[in-house]
Amino acid sequence: MKKNIVTVIYDRKNSSNRRGKGKIEARIYLSRTERKYITLGEATPEEWEAYEREDKFADIRKHYEEILGAMEILGKEMTISSFNVCAGIEETVPQKKEKKVVNPSLNMSFIDYMEKTIAAEDIRSGTRKHKACVVDAVRRFGKIKKLSDLTASNITAFDEWLHDGTRTDLTIYGYHKKMKFYTKKLRMAEMISADPYHKVAFKRGKSKEREPLTEKELKKMRDAKLSGKMERVRDLFIFAAYTGLAFCDTQLFHFEEMTDKVDNMYYIDGKRMKTGSKFFTPILQPAMDVLKKYNYQLPKISNQKANDYLHLIEEKLKINKNLTFHVARHSFATLALAHDVPIENVARMLGHQDIKTTQIYAKILRSTIERHSVSLAKNIL
Repeated sequence: MKKNIVTVIYDRKNSSNRRGKGKIEARIYLSRTERKYITLGEATPEEWEAYEREDKFADIRKHYEEILGAMEILGKEMTISSFNVCAGIEETVPQKKEKKVVNPSLNMSFIDYMEKTIAAEDIRSGTRKHKACVVDAVRRFGKIKKLSDLTASNITAFDEWLHDGTRTDLTIYGYHKKMKFYTKKLRMAEMISADPYHKVAFKRGKSKEREPLTEKELKKMRDAKLSGKMERVRDLFIFAAYTGLAFCDTQLFHFEEMTDKVDNMYYIDGKRMKTGSKFFTPILQPAMDVLKKYNYQLPKISNQKANDYLHLIEEKLKINKNLTFHVARHSFATLALAHDVPIENVARMLGHQDIKTTQIYAKILRSTIERHSVSLAKNIL
């Protein structure tokens, strides 16, 4: 099978000079006189250079090479008509004596496609985990198996299945957003005839109002007598509440490598795992006490387990708020804003790329509004 070569070529007919874009095609070498060309999509010369560098079409080449290998094993003629039949591109219907064109990609597993594409993506581990959750949901839904199952009706049924009461509208919207990323890629590669998301639309939904802990509630947590894992989770929460670190960043925290000392204050100079944005934040005294308690090495635990123990702490201390680890980060933001730290500085401490994200915390600060209002009233002539 040395001569049966599959290559991906660009702009065979030099149409990019006229149209700005050229076709991307799979060229299947069958014999000296026969070659099969299959269109995979269109691209500008610049886009093609990027595709070629990243080897975007490795799976497609492998797919057609496997078909050629099967033809050789079965003793099939290396002709275009024989290849079309084996690849399912053209199917002869004896009763009508006509050929039906079928896209061979439609029999491909959508779940396999997502998993292979995700594995090849240069993304952060947290993003990879979120996408894996979407793949798992599609697998459990069970009605979207092949690419041919990517229909508007199935996407709508998937949305209804997701609304089982265990997920928020915002979370479900995120599932669709990730799914749409891959259906768009499939459509661009002409592996499906239409993107099902072009026919359906889902509301983004609203996130629940954040409920940070007050200073009194934080002190109540600090002073509580706890033991075992509850104590370690509480201490980890307190560290985050007085530094602003997200859970994943607490698990990557290294005191010697990530801190600077200015006068008598230590600061964390780091980069967020989730977004890659830099942050520079103080280690306030309660957080410093936690570090000293654990010899500057924070406890390690999974986010899910940490949240489970936080719910137990919430019940034990009778804190009437839904405690999750992310509440610690919210609490730090509102604490800083309540003590008149400029919002631009709070954004830098938290590693927010857009100050609009930080402004969300400012909306829930009644205490600051009340204090400033009293001052305003006193100074009005």
